[in-house]
Amino acid sequence: RFSPDGTPLVVAGVRMPGEARVDAHSDGDVAAHALTAALLGAAGLGDIGEHFPPSDRRWKGADSALFLAHAAALVRSHGAIIDHVDCTVVAEAPKVGPHRQAIRARVAAILGLDIGQVSLKATTTEGLGFTGRREGLAALATAVNSVSTIQKLI
Repeated sequence: RFSPDGTPLVVAGVRMPGEARVDAHSDGDVAAHALTAALLGAAGLGDIGEHFPPSDRRWKGADSALFLAHAAALVRSHGAIIDHVDCTVVAEAPKVGPHRQAIRARVAAILGLDIGQVSLKATTTEGLGFTGRREGLAALATAVNSVSTIQKLI
């Protein structure tokens, strides 16, 4: 949710220019949260709230890149390979498109992937719902994990 008293808007580790601020427990990075949840879900490792509960004061204001890096390490510790991640940011503003390459590069760096394995899209709701009313933004993500070849041979 946007809030004039919130923290500066960050999308997948990249600070968005402008006045937009968000009301959130951590840094409010919806794209990093969605990607974290997608990685954990694809590997059957629970959800972001289990690993980083909002009731835990340690995560107040935390950089969501930590959540994303943790999810990647956990997925890999279970013998999986992160093949591809994809995220769609839903917002009327700010425009994410001009920052697409920086965001993809940041996610790739956090996850230890090639930028070609990271996809980022943005869309609006054409004025519908809370994003359409410019009350906040949302993100949806998908992750594709596979079991390593070594694991398959065992």
